[in-house]
Amino acid sequence: MTKKPKTKMSIEERAKQFMPFAALRGLPDALAKKEKILVPKIVLSPEMEEELDMRMHLLSKGNMATVVYFQNGEYIKITGLVARIDETSRLLQIVNTKIRFEDILQVEADGGC
Repeated sequence: MTKKPKTKMSIEERAKQFMPFAALRGLPDALAKKEKILVPKIVLSPEMEEELDMRMHLLSKGNMATVVYFQNGEYIKITGLVARIDETSRLLQIVNTKIRFEDILQVEADGGC
């Protein structure tokens, strides 16, 4: 009785054995969405609005800025280059993110919040 020589498995075939398997595709994302705690939008006092307005006037296109803004039930902090400030449309654009003025909670010119 002679033994058959084993054929070597390719590296790709071996790697497939150890690849993760997601039986419930999308479940981690769905759980993360469900776990998100939604918060109400903060109403600014007249003093806070005045301070925010003053800080908004310090922004200029091409400078770094950090902005905290409200979107879909949560506050988001973004830092990046000011791409556009449109007072007519009341929009601030940080890189590719467009933020409505009324959604801004905090703004700091030249980074750091």
